[in-house]
Amino acid sequence: MANTLHKSERLDKKKVIEKMFAGGSHSFSIFPLRVVYLPVEELEATASILVSVSKRRFKHAVKRNRVKRQIREAYRANKHELLSVLAERQCRLAIAFIYLSDRLEDSSLIETRLKTALAHIAEKVTSSEP
Repeated sequence: MANTLHKSERLDKKKVIEKMFAGGSHSFSIFPLRVVYLPVEELEATASILVSVSKRRFKHAVKRNRVKRQIREAYRANKHELLSVLAERQCRLAIAFIYLSDRLEDSSLIETRLKTALAHIAEKVTSSEP
């Protein structure tokens, strides 16, 4: 499996995004990230992600884009364990990563927190009944 992030792995369906934030989804925080995920059947990819950085926290688009790039890169490099669990359970997930901090963090910190978050999601998916 290639270490890439395809277009199909990006969450862009408005209905799914609205369903995620309307309620019924699972969420937890591992500072500086808040993770919201929802099992969804109408996605092509096993897991589709959405990355959000608030304009209120970073006024300049350059900083927002940097944080989004750090999160996407960390996900791309560490998604394989989660994807194998999802494939095994034949489950599809929509995942949103929301950046909570108002300061720029080091890429290594974001990567370690994202690894923890992905492991937490994988654990929850395996513990839930099919």
